[in-house]
Amino acid sequence: MTEIIRINPINPEIRRVMEAAKVIKDGGTVAFPTETVYGLGANCFDKDACGRIFEIKGRPADNPLILHIPGQGWLGRVARDVDQRTLEFASKAWPGPITLVLKKNTDVPDIATAGLDTAAVRCPAHRIALELIEYSGVPIAAPSANISTKPSTTRFEHVVDDLDGKVDVIIDGGDATFGVESTIINMTTNPPVLLRPGAFTVEELEKYIGRISVPDTVNRTAAPDEVAIAPGMKYRHYAPDKKLVLASDGTILRGAAMLSGDMEEPLAILCSSETANTLKTTMKLRNISMIILGSEDNLYEVAKNLFDGFRALDETQAKLGLIQKFDERGIGLAIMNRISKATGNITIEKFGDLQSMLKQEA
Repeated sequence: MTEIIRINPINPEIRRVMEAAKVIKDGGTVAFPTETVYGLGANCFDKDACGRIFEIKGRPADNPLILHIPGQGWLGRVARDVDQRTLEFASKAWPGPITLVLKKNTDVPDIATAGLDTAAVRCPAHRIALELIEYSGVPIAAPSANISTKPSTTRFEHVVDDLDGKVDVIIDGGDATFGVESTIINMTTNPPVLLRPGAFTVEELEKYIGRISVPDTVNRTAAPDEVAIAPGMKYRHYAPDKKLVLASDGTILRGAAMLSGDMEEPLAILCSSETANTLKTTMKLRNISMIILGSEDNLYEVAKNLFDGFRALDETQAKLGLIQKFDERGIGLAIMNRISKATGNITIEKFGDLQSMLKQEA
């Protein structure tokens, strides 16, 4: 049976934090809020507890976990041979939504790092998360608190939907701030390499550490035979149960809206408030569920609502979801990364292709 512990995210009640921390100490699992998404945590040094995370999520064993620490002073417990460049960057960027891939300390069991000699490490900018780690007395290994492949959990209700009855404790700490996971960079290379775009943007990163390498494949899912040295690089991720596809441009969305009354099957459109207003004022929408993600002028709003929008798609009568393309600057790169993974890189280039797909989903 899962215990629910409600904790104030602004002024955490220490007694309640300590109650959850004892579960971590005793080898249990705790779902907890961070500034990015909710995490499913266990003692990173306890291989059996880490194994439970993989079992609960149905997570592939070659998908490493992120090790959460409360500050730079704990780096030596999970990493080795950390250079001055990394130490200086961590002192500026932590706590924050940035994960660093470093050489692994041998005390960390292989299961937590998918057998790699590197570890993904971060210090979350969330009081509940930080105090949970401190009172647990150990770094906490934690991926996102959702069933594998499903959209990440940004609200307590999402976690309950996915994990109630499967984990020992779920902390209700309110909504996540950013709504997309941390940015991951490989600090064992020079220049550092972006492995997963996230809440900490490339533009912000380069202000701190200079040039970083952004591979052309950053928004592509790794092939089955490729080694993923960080979470989110491999396998279908973040996806709703219903099929979701990307509209190549606005003409696809407008075409869907114009002909919605003639469609045999209902459709959902996930888009900005600006696009929704345009479609609503110029066309009579029939047979369409509109899911508004936020304003194009505030992509942080879109990011925060993205996974909630994916879950909302599953609550509609639509057979298929069509999502708008967003600018890849700033946090838009992370938004499009999650959309690419959730859609399986399927893009609708012609309206006729959408009609064919709808018939297939019927």
